[in-house]
Amino acid sequence: MSPDVASIDPTSAARLATDGLELRLVDPDGDDLVAWLQADFRGFHDARVSVEKVDDWRAASAERRTVGVFDTDAAEPGTPVATTQTWVAPLTLPGGGQIDLWSIASVTVAPTHRRRGVARALLEGELRTAAAHGAPIAGLTVSEATIYGRYGFGVATFGDDLRIDTRRVTWSGPEPRGRVHFVEPERLLPDARRITAAVRASLSGALGHDDFLQGRAIGVLGDEKAKIRTVRYDDADGVPQGFLAYEVRLHGDDFTKHEAVVWELLGATDEASSALWRFLLELDLVSTVSASGRPVDDAVLWQLGDLRAASRVRKDRLWLRILDVPRVLEARRYASSAAIVLEVEDALGFGAGRFLLEVGVDGAGRVRRLDGEGPAGAASLALTIADLSSICLGGVAPTQLARAGRIVERTPGAALVLGRAFATERAPWLILGF
Repeated sequence: MSPDVASIDPTSAARLATDGLELRLVDPDGDDLVAWLQADFRGFHDARVSVEKVDDWRAASAERRTVGVFDTDAAEPGTPVATTQTWVAPLTLPGGGQIDLWSIASVTVAPTHRRRGVARALLEGELRTAAAHGAPIAGLTVSEATIYGRYGFGVATFGDDLRIDTRRVTWSGPEPRGRVHFVEPERLLPDARRITAAVRASLSGALGHDDFLQGRAIGVLGDEKAKIRTVRYDDADGVPQGFLAYEVRLHGDDFTKHEAVVWELLGATDEASSALWRFLLELDLVSTVSASGRPVDDAVLWQLGDLRAASRVRKDRLWLRILDVPRVLEARRYASSAAIVLEVEDALGFGAGRFLLEVGVDGAGRVRRLDGEGPAGAASLALTIADLSSICLGGVAPTQLARAGRIVERTPGAALVLGRAFATERAPWLILGF
């Protein structure tokens, strides 16, 4: 399934038109894409887009739905005052399954057009368009965390920003049997694709990467590629099992105190991950290694010899918004059998209702709408669609939300029953932001 590039939500278009604004699609092959990119980059306080980046984005946008809001009375009416871009990509789920995610990115509104309902029109329009095209769930990453809950999005995965003082590290991990090699980014790309696919298969919460996202992460694309160094780990049989993209920065004038900044580090095996981390932590003239958005259960923390060598800041990463409750809950597997009644509140109406989730001993779930009461003995609770979206990958504990007053238990202990069923062996992780 791919977004219909010819569709614009009529409700949002009519709403914006009453304010003199036009909602329309941008042709990725046309000149309008350059103006759209300038508005998008401006919204995130980036430098003006370069010719090289335009070419990269034009190729990527061919498979995406690019939307702008235009003000014909503005000094530059050809430059949008708001932007968004969407595409469909597979999202991994607990148990090894996948589901189509309506991926939303590049959400910006110009400061000249704040408080005019533009963001609401854009986001609600995208959700209606996604639902109309059969997408069961939408997702995004956010720069402002206070905006998206009102549209039914909930935080589903987290990432740790790590900062490691290498002078305090005494490596206590395993000795690698393979080798680390420097490899140029273009040569690394095919292996990076394969290794990323292997890592995705072992996790929930991971989005399928196109060459644009993968290429930016390892320095094949973008203005920053001259700064990035790439290495590959091959196992004892010579099979590539992991890769690392990083840059080295000098702060101040002490040449012995560089910082190694990780762009991407992925290992298809534990051995590959360990070898790549050890390579980083033992770099000469480097006193600090930093990496953002790492898995919250990353094993490297237990390989440093001193836990206090690392500081961690946990941040929200992937926000999800369920549009079709039965399809999403039936697509994943569960850790324990259960019968759970879910009373779901959804202000936009997509996922509202009372549902019975029944999980068998095989871990498969079945969901049906309820008109009356659930079966005797079923756990029962009430929650919003945002909180169900947070819980659905197993990265947020229902008991924690219940203690916070966000989930109402209709039967005692219902949140614990829900949490046991939704639990996962590994924390969900979004490998790359988008």
